Amino acid sequence: MVIITTINEAWAEPGSILDLFLESFWSGDGTQELVRHLVIVSLDQKAHQYCQAVHPHCYALTTPGVSFTGTPATFKSDEFMLMVWRRMEFYTSVLKLGIDFVFTNPFPHFHEDADFQIACDIYTGDDSELHYNSMNGGFGFVRSNDRARRFFQHWHDSRERFPGMHEQDVLNKIKDEPFIDEIGLRVKVLDTDHFGGICQPIKDLNVGCTMHATCCIGMESKIRALTAVLQDWKHFSSSPPESRNSTSFVWKPERTGCWM
Repeated sequence: MVIITTINEAWAEPGSILDLFLESFWSGDGTQELVRHLVIVSLDQKAHQYCQAVHPHCYALTTPGVSFTGTPATFKSDEFMLMVWRRMEFYTSVLKLGIDFVFTNPFPHFHEDADFQIACDIYTGDDSELHYNSMNGGFGFVRSNDRARRFFQHWHDSRERFPGMHEQDVLNKIKDEPFIDEIGLRVKVLDTDHFGGICQPIKDLNVGCTMHATCCIGMESKIRALTAVLQDWKHFSSSPPESRNSTSFVWKPERTGCWM
């Protein structure tokens, strides 16, 4: 098993998203031992150098003739599209090596009978309902088997049928196609009670696992929001056990620049 995250220079500097991500492992409940399973995939040389300074397991993913150094690529720009599909190609290669991977944590709430599990922006309450649950590609768990490998290859190849779309939009297009049933892929959508976001936050931190900032626009907004989340978590985890209940705790995340 390996936990994978990808970064470029803009995500890898003191006080960056990467620093918050690593700090969350050390501040989490039972997540410290997962750090040794974490591989940080860097998309440019400066990101790789910073990764090597803060973490022992770094992998430089190169794209001939292309550098993703600098500010984050504009959403849906040509550079952004190339970056996300290069990342998808890499994930497909990882599955072909026979490695199960997750993008963050944790394992106790994953379904044992599913090949592919993925977070969502809005959860309908039914983890098997694929049409109305809007899948979010920023967090997932994949078991390395033939069904998952075939699906990821199909997902990557489907970009040709949907030009101009990034990998998450393509996923939400192909999830209703018969291919999933034809190969017998078992898909589950992760509920937002355990896997929440800034704009759909976890209600009870006693059972919550992850928070993401996909609804926040721009790097500064994401850093502000996630910093506030981490501070809230530290306050919650240091509170007396009798005060850690869902009715007394209230999130105070910074939501400037985040849509609701």
